[in-house]
Amino acid sequence: MRSSNEEIYLSMGISKTVYDYGCTIEKSLRDRFDEVDSNAEYNQLKVVNAMQQHQVSEACLLGTTGYGYNDLGRDTLEAVYAATFHTEDALVRPQITCGTHALTVALSANLLPGDELLSPVGAPYDTLEEVIGIRPSPCSLREYGVSYRQADLKPDGTFDYEAIRACVNEKTKLATIQRSKGYATRPTFSVQQIGELIAFLKSLKPDIICMVDNCYGEFVEPIEPSDVGADMIVGSLIKNPGGGLAPIGGYICGRTDLVERCAYRLSAPGLGQEVGANLGLLPSLYQGFFLAPTVVASALKGAIFAANLYERLGFRVVPNGSESRHDIIQAVELGSREGMIAFCKGIQSAAPVDSFADPIPSDMPGYEDEVIMAAGAFVQGSSIELSADGPIRPPYAVYFQGGLTWYHAKLGILLSLQNMADAGLATLPEVQ
Repeated sequence: MRSSNEEIYLSMGISKTVYDYGCTIEKSLRDRFDEVDSNAEYNQLKVVNAMQQHQVSEACLLGTTGYGYNDLGRDTLEAVYAATFHTEDALVRPQITCGTHALTVALSANLLPGDELLSPVGAPYDTLEEVIGIRPSPCSLREYGVSYRQADLKPDGTFDYEAIRACVNEKTKLATIQRSKGYATRPTFSVQQIGELIAFLKSLKPDIICMVDNCYGEFVEPIEPSDVGADMIVGSLIKNPGGGLAPIGGYICGRTDLVERCAYRLSAPGLGQEVGANLGLLPSLYQGFFLAPTVVASALKGAIFAANLYERLGFRVVPNGSESRHDIIQAVELGSREGMIAFCKGIQSAAPVDSFADPIPSDMPGYEDEVIMAAGAFVQGSSIELSADGPIRPPYAVYFQGGLTWYHAKLGILLSLQNMADAGLATLPEVQ
């Protein structure tokens, strides 16, 4: 005779108080979860339709080595991405090592010496600071003669259109728009907001290239930034579109001429997309993309659950418990180094891999502050899997994301709260 759900949660270290509180929160979210499932259904059909349109076959799953000439599976996968995201072309490669690499390829391919890069959404994500040259680094864009400007957001997190107008000049070549919040506590931008920003930028300078860092946002909404005017969208396969199965990779989707330059930068001028063997990874890339809408839905449910659970305990959460969702990341401001460590230890204890490990703050490449990370992932660094991380700096916000299944996300969040409560850093309410 099997035990009840409550019994197995309790056997995994969750107190009845935390369990009952979690159940109360979950019951209040049924309508929100129905909306998430409806969106997942739409996006799932969108992906299947693209695969059928481009006749994905068994032959597309075969591995190639060497130069990778005439790689049917690789070329078809790129056609599937382009069809799903409604772009002219796509570059989807295991040779792109991460999201930062994909962004670097897109920027360095389409910016020349004397050009200027504009961020109309404030400071970029930490790892792009050295890419741009905000923090000095060999091979940065600044070293190659590309200048940089940014228009900071208003205090409420909205676009400062007048500041943007003042930044655009004859040298402005490309605008980079980071959809997700990164390690900031600003709101994530909706696709609609991004579309309005792109329209404004194009009104100032019609030939400006608008690139969107789409990391953490794929399949959260029924449309993508490429549907509202983005010339390129860029992301990582170990986040949303890889569905937890892609072991590596990144994508760049957009205008044919821009993607072609990206392919030349990734490989070599004259070779471009013609080379790059798939190394037997295509089954994981195809199946991961197929599963991605459902996996993203699970992660979204986890984020909504976490927001409501911690908000009702008095913690500031971004987005808040009732706001619409535009990425899978949930920021929780814990107010102290100790709070971040306790939260991340709870997430780590829920992991299927390395659950016994204790995450500790440490230096990481590309980051100025110490970073703590909790991630018991099947793919190292995969943030579509259950994970939590953040730089150790005020306001001591931890960034929770992922969960290949809703049930695993739920377990992780409950254990994070249990660990916070055990450390005296969270006070639980009485559940009626």
